[in-house]
Amino acid sequence: MTEPIWKLIKNPETGQENVVWRKWEDGRQESCLVTAPDYTKFKADLANGVALEDATGTAMTADQIKSFMETLP
Repeated sequence: MTEPIWKLIKNPETGQENVVWRKWEDGRQESCLVTAPDYTKFKADLANGVALEDATGTAMTADQIKSFMETLP
């Protein structure tokens, strides 16, 4: 199974980038509100270097991901 690329998208209600999509290498996409157990996988993936894109589709750097992870509960 391929690893997902996590992508932040803007919450249409708040305008904050706090909704996450999983985007698979084969083109499939699925919404994911990142709750357990997905939340645990999401954080583990980020810690292990899996890609994260911002709301514009731009890949975030390792430093940007690290800063973002520091905001997570």
